[in-house]
Formats: sequence, structure tokens, C-alpha cells
Amino acid sequence: LRVSPFGPGHGMAAMKGASLERTIMLRTADMAAVEIDAEARTARVQSGAKWGPVVDAAAEHGLAALHGSSPTVGVTGYSLGGGAGWYARKHGLAANSVTAIELVTANGRELRADQDDEHELFWALRGGVGNFGVVTALEFDLFPIQQVYAGMFMFPWERAAEVMSTWNELLPSLPDELTSLARILQVPDLPEIPELVRGGKFAAVEAAFLGDQEEGAALLEPLRALGPDVDTFGTVPAPALSFLHMDPPEPVPGVGGHRLYGELPQSAIEDLIAVAGPGSDSPLISVELRHTAGALARSGPDHGAVATLDGSLMLYAVGMAPDAEAAAALTAHIEKVKGALRPYDAGATINFTEQPFDLGDAFPNDTCRRLAQVREQLDPDRLFQPNHSVG
Repeated sequence: LRVSPFGPGHGMAAMKGASLERTIMLRTADMAAVEIDAEARTARVQSGAKWGPVVDAAAEHGLAALHGSSPTVGVTGYSLGGGAGWYARKHGLAANSVTAIELVTANGRELRADQDDEHELFWALRGGVGNFGVVTALEFDLFPIQQVYAGMFMFPWERAAEVMSTWNELLPSLPDELTSLARILQVPDLPEIPELVRGGKFAAVEAAFLGDQEEGAALLEPLRALGPDVDTFGTVPAPALSFLHMDPPEPVPGVGGHRLYGELPQSAIEDLIAVAGPGSDSPLISVELRHTAGALARSGPDHGAVATLDGSLMLYAVGMAPDAEAAAALTAHIEKVKGALRPYDAGATINFTEQPFDLGDAFPNDTCRRLAQVREQLDPDRLFQPNHSVG
């Protein structure tokens, strides 16, 4: 039998192209303990922990982790696949804040990998995700962040081109302390969705700034000058960022697509709006561009296999798929969206890739070879079935 470990299940869609015959799905979600060392500014969490409890526990000590946009996303898969959240342009990928990883290997050994012990395995785990063993716990750095200037601008759907163009033109002037995204939204009319957006169509900009309110407001003034219908910006406790993106609190059947891009000219924004905005007949709930670059583009000697993200923008497009017909329509339209921006393509990152793909899209060739060598040493018989295989 083979073994496929997973926690809360984020990223499992990528396994739909793999055979799970004679495979045990090893669920770690009940291993969810969280420990905070306030003096050392570190956290130790078991592999099934989700970000919500970690963020709340760290905040009790005036600290923050490099968490994602949803409190229900699992810490382990997110962190070991890269992890680009609201502090990413300042502090980089979550994978590079990980200081130690505990795991069980294919031959039943319990190992602890860090910069001093099992160094090559430690490098490979931070990017190579489930290829090398069953992770049982992570340790990672925390940061002295208690509050941020953050919020959302919302505009009428018909102004999508104007809003996204203004945001795109603003990006080169923004400091690393500010991470933002622009998105086109067609929100379903469902009771569990916040009343503010339920059933509406919008163009939106979300941002988080590690600085004071006056400076943050000045940086975003060109967008505020457009006259948003909704402006939620203000200084908020750091844990509030877990809810800024309005991700659904419960699992939703969906289909998503992702790519990385270099800087986009005005014409590319217009092409994107043409296939995803007003008049496009798009079935997608959300099509967003996240600003990357900054610390996400800078590698360090202690970084893991996923050291940086290429390009300066990350696309994620998603829709609800209650049945196979809807899933097929969404998949086709996501390809249209990606096709509109293909001239600026800069690859992909594992965390947002929900279909089987060539790892050469996410890693240089020498990194792929190095990952394959580590897997050959740790799991030569391929006991483990990860969502993205190396070697």
C-alpha cells in the first residue's frame, strides 16, 4: 500500500490526476496542538493545525506569523509549499520562516530536520512538500506585529478596468511594507456570505500595510481618489487580516487556476477585463492579481527549495463547481483568463496549482534534480503519494 498524508485537505485537488489505488489517505487534521514561545518569538505546531488558532495564540503575545488569507488553511501544506500572505512583500515566504520540521520517513524513522541536522532534507521539505515523509510538527519564527493598516476598497463592477489599471500603475511606487491585491468579484447569493457583498458584482482592492495609518492612507490615495463605494481601511489588530479576503469558512466545491506574471502593461489589464469582467460572461467568482516582488524576490543562504517567487504578480481565478458540467465550464474559462496574459507568464508556485503540472514550472532544473535526489534517498520505493511528485 502507498500512503498519502494530508491535513485539512488544502491542495488535494492536484491529486485528481493520480491513481489512488491501494493508497491509504493518512489524515493528520486531529494533530492540531499549538505552542508559542513568546521569548524566542517562535511557534511549534502539529501538522494538522490550521492558521486561525495559531494567529490567535501568537496575538496574545503581540506576535504574528506569516499566515495566509484564510484561518481555515492548514499551516503545514501552506508553509512547506511556499506561503505568500499579507506580510510577504516585507518578510518573504512562510517556508523561509520555518526553523525545524519533525517527520516520519518511509522506513519508520522519526527525524528532526533543521539547518544543523538533516540539512539537505530540511532544504527539500521547504518546497518539496509531501515527497519525503509524513510531517508531524513544524517550528517557525514569529514577528512583533500587533496591528496593521488594512482594509478593502469596493467599486461597481463596471469600473473594473479603471480600478485595476490604477492599482497596477501604483505598484512600482509601493514599499515592501505594503502587500495588496486587486480582484474582480461575482459573489453568489448565499446566506453564509457577508451581507456587504452577498449577491453583488464588484471590483475590489485589498491591502495591508506594516506602518501607521497616515502613511498607509497616503500610499493608497490614488485609489481612494477614485471614490470607492465601500472603504473599510483603518488600523486593526493583526488577527483581523485572517478575514480580510472573505474566504469561505467551510469547504466549497470549486475549480481554481493560477500563474505568475511579470509586470503588466495597460493593454494586458484590458485583455484580462475582457475575459473576466463586465460583458465577458465569466462564470468565475473571483479573478485576482496579487502583488508579489519585494522580499518574495530575494533569496537567502538559509532558504529552502522554494526560495522566491518569479515575476511581480500572482493570478488566482476560482469558481464554484457543484457538478462536473460546472467544473468543465470553469476550467475552460480559467484557460481563457490565463491565455489573455500568456505573453507575460513567469511560471507557477505549488501552493496555488490545483492540477498536476511539470515541477519545472515552479523550480529551476537544478532544484528539481536536487529534490529528486533527496526523495531517492528517503523514499526509493515511492511509498508516499504527494499531490505534486518530484523524481
